[in-house]
Amino acid sequence: MGNTKKKFDANELRYLRLLSRNFPNVATASTEIINLEAILNLPKGTEHFLADLHGEYDAFQHVLRNASGTVKRKVSEIFNETLGLKEQKDLCTLIYYPEQKLELVKSGFVDEEELVNWYFITINRLVKVCRNVSSKYTRSKVTKALPGDFSYIIQELLHESTSDPNKQGYVDVIVRTIISTGRADNFIIAMCNLIHQLTIDRLHILGDVFDRGESPDKIMDILCTYHNLDIQWGNHDILWIGAASGNDCCICNVIRNSLRYNNQNVIEDAYGINLLPLATFALDVYGDDECKCFFPKEGFGDGASSSLARLTAQMHKAISIIQFKLEGQAIKRHPEFKMDHRLLFDRIDYERGMITLDDGKEYELLDKSFPTILPSAPYQLSQDEEELVRKLHKSFVESEKLHRHMRCLFSKGGMYNVVNGNLLYHASIPLNADGTLKEVFVDGKTYKGRALLDKAEELIRDAYFKEGDDRHLAFAVDYLWYLWCGPDSPAFDKNKMTTLERYLIADKKTYKETKGHYYELRDNEQVMDMILDEFGVKGSHRHIINGHVPVKLIKGESPIKANGKMMVIDGGFSKAYQPETGIAGYTLVYHSRGFQLVQHEPFTSIETAVKEGRDIISTIQLIEMTDHRMLVKDTDMGAELQSQIDDLNELLIAYREGLIKERSWRPITNKV
Repeated sequence: MGNTKKKFDANELRYLRLLSRNFPNVATASTEIINLEAILNLPKGTEHFLADLHGEYDAFQHVLRNASGTVKRKVSEIFNETLGLKEQKDLCTLIYYPEQKLELVKSGFVDEEELVNWYFITINRLVKVCRNVSSKYTRSKVTKALPGDFSYIIQELLHESTSDPNKQGYVDVIVRTIISTGRADNFIIAMCNLIHQLTIDRLHILGDVFDRGESPDKIMDILCTYHNLDIQWGNHDILWIGAASGNDCCICNVIRNSLRYNNQNVIEDAYGINLLPLATFALDVYGDDECKCFFPKEGFGDGASSSLARLTAQMHKAISIIQFKLEGQAIKRHPEFKMDHRLLFDRIDYERGMITLDDGKEYELLDKSFPTILPSAPYQLSQDEEELVRKLHKSFVESEKLHRHMRCLFSKGGMYNVVNGNLLYHASIPLNADGTLKEVFVDGKTYKGRALLDKAEELIRDAYFKEGDDRHLAFAVDYLWYLWCGPDSPAFDKNKMTTLERYLIADKKTYKETKGHYYELRDNEQVMDMILDEFGVKGSHRHIINGHVPVKLIKGESPIKANGKMMVIDGGFSKAYQPETGIAGYTLVYHSRGFQLVQHEPFTSIETAVKEGRDIISTIQLIEMTDHRMLVKDTDMGAELQSQIDDLNELLIAYREGLIKERSWRPITNKV
């Protein structure tokens, strides 16, 4: 320690006295230092990155359960010399889907003794897998993850060595007793769920949980209870936040998206929002309208002429027209949005059924029937439309389950995150053509880079939680819609969203949406380094990871950009994108050895996965492997733990120099 005494100022001593309440003497402080030093030298936990889930629950669930191939890799490492490929595949399928696989396995056994032997062998194999995936954690962390019913039993099985002859019989009796008491199925399910939890230490969702797919609510149910998660909001997530916040433009967009993909059950059954008023209105106003441009993209097959399909199309048209009207009103309220070029109802010749676009050309409309539009005031809602919007608004802002999921997005999410040398956000950072950060005017001031994302998040939170005066709150609610589709929105960053053109104009050239300069510059390493600097990301191995724009592998596009500085992992989870991407999505795994980019083929079904043991066919690409195994000390958590160690060492000095008196340890209570 030397002869020089450490000098502490008053604030340092005050902090150390507070710390001494938890570590009241040299012994307790030293023990904690030993514990934290040990944790620092454990392998880094595995991180799992997914983006643009778009309601594809089955594919999401499978990728989550197999941890993008990590479970399969672990099983191969453990059993490569003792099990054949079929046995390994069966074990993996059991780990992914224990309930379904158990039912299938049990139906194949006639002899009870054979089933007992299968249970015995399988439980022992699961214990080996669990030992492997738990090896990078402290015993305390593993214990906290254990299911209550089997906590003690699993601890015994994980920490007793079967290579010791004195323990082999003990372990065998535990397993056979689990079977004989009829608890084998429950135990296997508990072990498989534990393996899922321990395989992935942290899950990162890079935006767009909602829209297109049929079950975003089921995905949110999983995410809201996931053990360690962060979410970076995408424009589709912000759209739903906007709807829950009472933005009528967002409400109409949410309903329109659901009807477009024939997923209105998400609105009605999952979130309890009543669409009957919309159906009634659509039948009254568009009952004689064929609504050919508004038939759903999928879900009806050859039955597109059925009465249900036609009603869906009529509802789809009704809400679309209302949406375009409300968006026009929002654009006129906010000239600073610079979206006058989207006031397309002003450009329609209603008598001739023609529209003039920015290119100066006239295009014939595919649908010329607009009974609720007044050419002299095209953005004015009819009285019936106003009443319908009021009812839909009330349903959205009062949906208990919707708000539960939105609160989850707020508690676990934000516009961006910096973690372990990686900058995560959904879409883009608006840039000028020369690669400099673009200044964007928001609510009376200009913002750029990190400050722009911070301001956007502030307004999103204010809009939802009703913070600020009336003027601020009104702007914040409208800004949620701008973030969904505005030209300088960091969650969108395209010159326009050509929704009306895609519905009403045959010429696909009019559908073009020009991306911001960010997308042209993603391969520029200097620009990416500038963005990383802007967000304070440190280290020699730092990256930007995002999604939003599908990677068109079919056209030769690579998800790795800027000499490895950027990774784009939206490869097309959504079925709607798969024809143009050629694949079914990218995911990313970051373990103690480095990064693995996983390219997935389309998922068939859970039933096929269970019956045939068919996994998602995945191609693993090693992106960046470290020259040494990364430890907890190399992570953000490691930096926090090291700071705690430094503080505890200061406390030891204070004890040894008599600046703070040692005490016997006793629980701290609030009682006098």
